[in-house]
Amino acid sequence: MRTGIGERPRLIALIGLLLVLGFAGTSFFGFMASRQALSASISENELPVTSDTVYSEIQRDLVRPIFISSMMASDTFLRDWILAGERTPDNMVKYLREVLVKYGAFTSFLVSDRSRLYYQSDRVLKSVSEAEPRDAWYFRVRAMSAPYEINVDRDLAHADALTVFINYRVLDYKGGFLGAAGIGINVSAIGSMTADYRQKFGRSVYFVDKSGMIVAGMPGGMASLPPSAAPADIRSIEGLSGIAGRALSTERGSFQYRRAGKKWLLNVRSVEELGWKLFVEKDEGSALAGISEALGLNLAICAAITALVLVITSLTINRFQSRLERTATTDGLTGLLNRSALGLLALQAFKDMKREGRPLCLVIADLDNFKALNDGFGHQAGDGVLIRSTAALRSCLRESDLACRWGGEEFLFILRSCAQAEALPIAEKMRAAIAAADSGPLRITASLGVAERTSGEDFDSLVRRADAALYRAKGEGRDRACAAD
Repeated sequence: MRTGIGERPRLIALIGLLLVLGFAGTSFFGFMASRQALSASISENELPVTSDTVYSEIQRDLVRPIFISSMMASDTFLRDWILAGERTPDNMVKYLREVLVKYGAFTSFLVSDRSRLYYQSDRVLKSVSEAEPRDAWYFRVRAMSAPYEINVDRDLAHADALTVFINYRVLDYKGGFLGAAGIGINVSAIGSMTADYRQKFGRSVYFVDKSGMIVAGMPGGMASLPPSAAPADIRSIEGLSGIAGRALSTERGSFQYRRAGKKWLLNVRSVEELGWKLFVEKDEGSALAGISEALGLNLAICAAITALVLVITSLTINRFQSRLERTATTDGLTGLLNRSALGLLALQAFKDMKREGRPLCLVIADLDNFKALNDGFGHQAGDGVLIRSTAALRSCLRESDLACRWGGEEFLFILRSCAQAEALPIAEKMRAAIAAADSGPLRITASLGVAERTSGEDFDSLVRRADAALYRAKGEGRDRACAAD
């Protein structure tokens, strides 16, 4: 199946070719004389203006949800409804649905501190508990003094889609805590914004938090890197690492650095509403390619090429946007996390369990004799078995567990706060669920390997040990679960 991902490099190459053809002929003779003046103009005028324009769009596209959440938290209907005893849950669900529709949010929610119920725009989703790791955000908001927080988390109400939540504290008329309310926007939408800014302004736009972690977007030349190869911290990027401290400590400033043999011009400004820094940068070399002796001719060519680029970009992005969002984190057949997405979440799970001093187990499940089914009944029948097997496996998991299609007929699960003694019964339950599932004309069983993370063990090592246990289960006759040594 074509996803359109391969067309992005070709689009970037086409844009570069158009720019070179447009500016090379008119810019050559004035290049050397204008180099210094143009560089200063970009650093002192062009990038700051772009930064201000992007900031204005951030206020419209990102800060707006904060104000919506603030209005929800101060809404007298919402507060009076909680104080009255939450006697009509359907009224709150209807209210949240109206907020969702009116403001075009991805999700809307309320958690009442009195009942500990989590209300969502479709239903009462669950009860929050201090014992549930996925509910830690609520008790963090409950204890904080700030009026709200911005938190990136998985949305249980939307198939665990990665979401930016605006968690706003709801207070009664005397300042007492009543709960948390707000809306959320899909994380992929922020990435789409940075792509739109890059295409719209012809500069690289990305956001960095106070610690130096890249929140959304990528520095110039890195936008097409796969998630596993993309840098997470500006301190790990050549050139940027040398100015990271100054860039993170300034409210607004211009910088220069060298990376991959190129000189990059960078403008940084604070986005106080989000607690982030906005980085807008441009490769000086590509900027200097636009110098022209005849300013009028240069502007005419620039306008024509810009219009053409915007048309091409708009057509391509519109065509592939929805596909990219769907395939970024999930497997298209089973709906489970894909391998790339699991890598990011596994790293976070390792950190969380290490910080909290809790165990973590990894389970690898492989469908037995799956090749025989494919060879005998065709790949369409095999796909049906994979879908039904996924449903059977999912029924055995807890809310906090991570599930991934590891490859082919192989599945990988990360069980948080779970020791090996607890994980083995879960694996056995998975095995029984697969064996009991309706798999058509050929009975399908599964072999499973279980391994508990040891102190200091990395993800790859844990996978190898679980894989070894899986192969032992295969060697002992299949249709069983084995624990790693």
